[in-house]
Amino acid sequence: MNSSRAATRRHLSTSPFNAPAATPPIEQFSLQDRVTHDKYGLGLVIGVEDDIAVLIDFGTHQQRITAPYAKLMKL
Repeated sequence: MNSSRAATRRHLSTSPFNAPAATPPIEQFSLQDRVTHDKYGLGLVIGVEDDIAVLIDFGTHQQRITAPYAKLMKL
C-alpha cells in the first residue's frame, strides 16, 4: 500500500506553466529600531527572537509580534 505524502513538487525550467511564487524573506529587526504598526502605531524594538518574534514598546504598552510581521514596518 502506498502512503500519500504532502511534498511540494519542484518546478522544471522547461515547464510552460508559471513557477510558484517565491516567499519573500522575513524582515530583520535590531534592538532600538523605530517601527510602525498598523494597529498599535509607533514603537521601539526592545527585544528580538531570531526569525520568531520581536518585542516592541509602543509607549503605553509592550507587544510581542510574531513573524512574518505583516503589519509591521521599519522606519
